[in-house]
Amino acid sequence: MSGTYLGMPAFPQAAHDAVRDRTLRANLRHATHTIRDKRAQAVSELADWAELREAGKQIKDHTLRHLDHYLVQLEESVTAAGGTVHWAADAAEANRIVTRLVRETGEREVVKVKSMATQETGLNEALEAEGIRAYETDLAELIVQLGKDRPSHLLVPAIHRNRGEIRDIFRREMSAWGRPAPEGLTDTPAELAEAARLHLREKFLRAKVGISGANFMVAETGTLVVVESEGNGRMCLTLPETLISVVGIEKTVPTWRDMEVFLQTLPRSSTAERMNPYTSMWTGTTAAAEGDGPRAFHLVLLDNGRTDTLADEVGRQALRCIRCSACLNVCPVYERAGGHAYGSVYPGPIGAILSPQLRGTQSEIDASLPYASSLCGACYEVCPVAIDIPEVLVHLRERVVQGGEVTRHGAKVTLRPAKGHAAERAAMRAARWAFSHPAALRAGQRLASRTRRLHPRTLPGPGRAWSATRDLPPVPAEPFRDWWRRTRQPGGKDSA
Repeated sequence: MSGTYLGMPAFPQAAHDAVRDRTLRANLRHATHTIRDKRAQAVSELADWAELREAGKQIKDHTLRHLDHYLVQLEESVTAAGGTVHWAADAAEANRIVTRLVRETGEREVVKVKSMATQETGLNEALEAEGIRAYETDLAELIVQLGKDRPSHLLVPAIHRNRGEIRDIFRREMSAWGRPAPEGLTDTPAELAEAARLHLREKFLRAKVGISGANFMVAETGTLVVVESEGNGRMCLTLPETLISVVGIEKTVPTWRDMEVFLQTLPRSSTAERMNPYTSMWTGTTAAAEGDGPRAFHLVLLDNGRTDTLADEVGRQALRCIRCSACLNVCPVYERAGGHAYGSVYPGPIGAILSPQLRGTQSEIDASLPYASSLCGACYEVCPVAIDIPEVLVHLRERVVQGGEVTRHGAKVTLRPAKGHAAERAAMRAARWAFSHPAALRAGQRLASRTRRLHPRTLPGPGRAWSATRDLPPVPAEPFRDWWRRTRQPGGKDSA
């Protein structure tokens, strides 16, 4: 990835500051609880939800195992339909490709939709450096852009803002970006949506270049799919003469039949709808006389750490993600800390396992993200493609503490253990030694039982952070093995 947000501290410090923002916590609590309650109702309507979930998992795993084959097929299909495929190994290469393509059109403005991959690469900043202005057209992304802010949610990037804050941003900033906010704008949702519609309409009608992402890419036909709820995607995908789509390579699915599964699970898991109001699909280009659609189409296939992630047998399941955001809406950590604390365009539980794999765990914040979880498992329960996020979190924690061999930029490298975990490593080594020596383990257990009245109820030193809100569990009067031998084994003192 292009790096962490500039100046972001490690997750514990960022979360420490966020949980003290009462307005932020109220906004997040209201929004996440509303979305997850609606999702639960939408999912309950399908008697075969478990089967659909397993089917999505199997399709994604099959595709990832044969990704080389399906990417070649995708390129051939897109090219046959009149499009041009570009391969970007990293964020910098993707930005260079897109910037060059826009410059070649002679335009200095672009409209954008469904472009999380371009947020990952920092495309807006790269375009601005070349004198090209990019306009976000998703309502929430527009709020974030006008507010000089950062996204904090996969589906609702401005979830941390309430209606009053959005009204103030529109009043203050819209005029500098185009059509100003209407006089007397209030914070009612209808008025805010109308202000955004009027502001964006002139940009849709003027723009000659559109930049998009995609929810899915169908290898057998070269078709790209965008699902959305506002109609801005339809405008961005059909009106510009040139369309540039930047998409992560993991968004590939083999066939049209596979879309049947995801077009049922994605809407219900994300917006709690039976289907999205707008589902746009395009294949290649269209001639000027044939109606709507781009005259030139470019597909930029983005790696940026994805093949490195694919090499990890445990961590690769993160690439199944269809960006529904269900895991964020049930996560107790995200609900309290918000998305900005994760220091990435991918917040929440999925970001805690995806960002450290795409970017590596060398930075302080990426090394801290696998610990941004209580391991409660709620994220796994709601994931529509059954990503076992807790399993990957534990796997990445081991990588941070122990180091070891990983794939970076296509080559095997050996990571050094992260700083600050020496005590943890020492404790684990001691535990391994004890569990490998049964006599020593039994002696330690008996000693702990006999001295249990002397044990403190809180831990000293750094352990106070854990025991400040909970009591240490009491040590039993005797070890389990002694109790079993006494009460269950034949000939034991208390056996029948």
